[in-house]
Amino acid sequence: MSNSYDDPKQSTAASSDEYYVPAASGWPILGAVALFLIALGAGATVGDLLAGQGPWILLTGVGLILLMLTGWFRDVITESMGGLYSTQMDRSFRQGMSWFIFSEVMFFGAFFGALFYIRMIAVPWLGGASNNAMTNMVLWPDFVADWPLVVTPDGTETQAMGPIGLPLYNTIILLTSSITLHVAHLALENNQRRRLSLFLLVTVLLGGVFVYLQAVEYIHAYHELNLRLESGVYGNTFFMLTGFHGVHVTLGAILLFIVWCRVLKDHFTPQHHFAFQAGAWYWHFVDVVWLCLFVFVYIL
Repeated sequence: MSNSYDDPKQSTAASSDEYYVPAASGWPILGAVALFLIALGAGATVGDLLAGQGPWILLTGVGLILLMLTGWFRDVITESMGGLYSTQMDRSFRQGMSWFIFSEVMFFGAFFGALFYIRMIAVPWLGGASNNAMTNMVLWPDFVADWPLVVTPDGTETQAMGPIGLPLYNTIILLTSSITLHVAHLALENNQRRRLSLFLLVTVLLGGVFVYLQAVEYIHAYHELNLRLESGVYGNTFFMLTGFHGVHVTLGAILLFIVWCRVLKDHFTPQHHFAFQAGAWYWHFVDVVWLCLFVFVYIL
């Protein structure tokens, strides 16, 4: 609740501290259902369960998550353009986005932690390191504790995905996209509308090219390298890390595309453009994660 004042200056100051509370929304519930279906469908697809209905369940979940994003973004944009948000609300958005990115850091940190544990502890132990000599001599006497683990203890053979080729191209693409996004941000701050829309569109297109090339890389891995999700611990970690990153790139490209559409509608000003900033924060975070992936998954 806001207080009313006789002094217009005091009234203006008070209005800047108002906090808008939106009406009850069903979008979070729909999002939760969509994520459940995505998890169920992905698990059923990989495990060949539920009578082969996994892909359809997965597609249903993806469709619902896109519907949720469309509706929720529409509501937030309508509220923002309606002048319902105050300075306090802007701070809340910034804090919320900061915590969201922090949660994403922890998410990828868990997977990188699993990768380091496997490489530095589990695989050497299987090879007889430390006090585990009997493991190598008795259980798997022919096991070679090298990384990437192209031959598993049960005899599964695959080939490693090297850094040269598509991974290197995708690295260059993502680094370039961060540069074009930064140029777009500077253009927005200087109210250069055509430059802004051009470089932001280039960023979105580069994101789309990255996802396409990653799909090509996966096809190459499956058909020519025998590198699959079930190809031992190397295949597990490779597809889990790169796959989740690809999902984040896809989401980031969708966010920036929506921002680009809003740019065309002249929604942002040099002083007020947090939606653009939030998308930029997320995109730069995704780029940093990819650099870590490129070093620890493809090179080392």
